[in-house]
Amino acid sequence: MDILLLVVMAALLVFMFWSSRRRAQRMKAEQEAKTRAMVPGVKVLLQGGLYGTLISYDNDDLSKPAHVELAPGVEVEVHTQAILRVVDEEEGTVTEDEFAEAESDEAEYLADVADGQVSSLSDDQARARAEAAKTADASASSEPADLGDTPQDKPQA
Repeated sequence: MDILLLVVMAALLVFMFWSSRRRAQRMKAEQEAKTRAMVPGVKVLLQGGLYGTLISYDNDDLSKPAHVELAPGVEVEVHTQAILRVVDEEEGTVTEDEFAEAESDEAEYLADVADGQVSSLSDDQARARAEAAKTADASASSEPADLGDTPQDKPQA
């Protein structure tokens, strides 16, 4: 029984070293990919949750700060480790075609669209245009008839 316990312990130790080595290799590969992607002009996410555009970054000397533009004309210096990742603009967006392919049955997708459970992007855009036109018509009809009696013409107390 003692030999079985020793074999199990040895197997667990081997597995632990093997998995930690794999994890270290994976982290190194991710870091190298991040370093290759860090070129001026890419959109980055900082540790604090701020998004910005990378202005300058020194791959060779990581002790130098990176310069990130948060808004037009607003440039900050951050530590290179404060850059969490490079943000892919298209990441996380799904087109209607991809969504239809992801459905188990295209007929089911079309039925969901017909029932109103799923709305397509074109439906959403058409609905937004209709609401904008409706509010524009409502604001045009509610304008005062006599423009000479506006609050700007009255003296302020």
